[in-house]
Amino acid sequence: MRIVPILIAVIVSAFMYFFIIERDALLAFAATDDPANEDAVAQVAEASETDEAVPSNIVRVVAVHSEARVIDSAVVVRGETQAERQVDVLAETSGTIISTPLRKGAFVEANQIICEIDPGTRHATLAEAEARLIEAKAGVPAAKARVDEAVARLEEAKINDNAASKLSKDGFASETRVAATQAAVRAAEASVAAATSGLDSAQAAIQAAEAGVASAQKEIDRLTVKAPFAGLLESDTAEFGSLLQAGGPSGTHCATIIQLDPIKIVGFVPETQVNRVALGARGGARLISGDEVGGQVTFISRSADPQTRTFRIELEVPNPDLMIRDGQTAEIVIAAEGKEAHFLPQSVLTLNDEGTLGVRVVTTDNEADFVPVSVLRDTTEGIWLAGLPTKSDVIVVGQEFVTSGVPVMPTFQESDQ
Repeated sequence: MRIVPILIAVIVSAFMYFFIIERDALLAFAATDDPANEDAVAQVAEASETDEAVPSNIVRVVAVHSEARVIDSAVVVRGETQAERQVDVLAETSGTIISTPLRKGAFVEANQIICEIDPGTRHATLAEAEARLIEAKAGVPAAKARVDEAVARLEEAKINDNAASKLSKDGFASETRVAATQAAVRAAEASVAAATSGLDSAQAAIQAAEAGVASAQKEIDRLTVKAPFAGLLESDTAEFGSLLQAGGPSGTHCATIIQLDPIKIVGFVPETQVNRVALGARGGARLISGDEVGGQVTFISRSADPQTRTFRIELEVPNPDLMIRDGQTAEIVIAAEGKEAHFLPQSVLTLNDEGTLGVRVVTTDNEADFVPVSVLRDTTEGIWLAGLPTKSDVIVVGQEFVTSGVPVMPTFQESDQ
């Protein structure tokens, strides 16, 4: 004879007895496992002993009179700190470093020299360009003189041509003389054009020489690499004797500079809440270190991340002592428009047959009803729920054993609000 099947049968029979015959006592015992509901269960038990018999179709429940209050429904997201600016400072010309390196962590001012490059023959190139400029400028007066001479000859040729034409009409000059004076005019015009072209060439030579001087001077200016803004060196500057290349690959730059004041705190807001965030809104953040800082929203992305469907937001926070570092984890809280909400225990939440989150309430006809809600804020003492009428009788014990339309007999307890 097998003992195990008999024991199982006895246990199942006992369970069915308590579940069917002693159902109220079993539910009361189960509810006492939650310390928050012990007082409510005690009230149900006391009511069961003192009240008259309750019809079988009415379910006893415990409820609270809850009234909504306006709370600041802040948007809470996770994020991290980011430097306001971070730049890899590259050289614009190639050469060997001749300056003593600055070590990482040092603070540099805007336009401070952080790397110097060996000039090599660049000063000689500048001197040569300046000599060419002087030479080009010296040729301009001679070119102008040639233009003036050609213009004078043209005027003389025009006068002779005019006189020959008038004498020819009166029969005092031959046609040959007229043709000769006209040819002299055309030759003088050609001389003027040539002289003018020579002057233009001289002036173009000056411009080319000036460009050469400017290029040589710019090349010398590029020998000193300056900090584009005030900030901290995130890496050592280029070592003495190392070779920098213009626009070279990673590792050949002069230094990396970051700006930490002010600092940005970046987070990603779900698409369901992004419309609750406005530019200029006040916000705060709690860093992983426990420090709390405040600032305002300076950027809201108009384009969602294609993978997460979230929108980037940025808070700008003062950081004068540079204690906030780049890359720290932060919990961001952004102020939003206040909403009416009820403060209730977490245990009141339940689901209907469609899987919608909500609570059970007692109607004016003493029947149970289901009301969908949304969680605005979760705390250790309870939760703030939106979606309920301003005044509601919320079932806090027994909500799992009633459905909409079921008659109930509520026992009310004092609210913790």
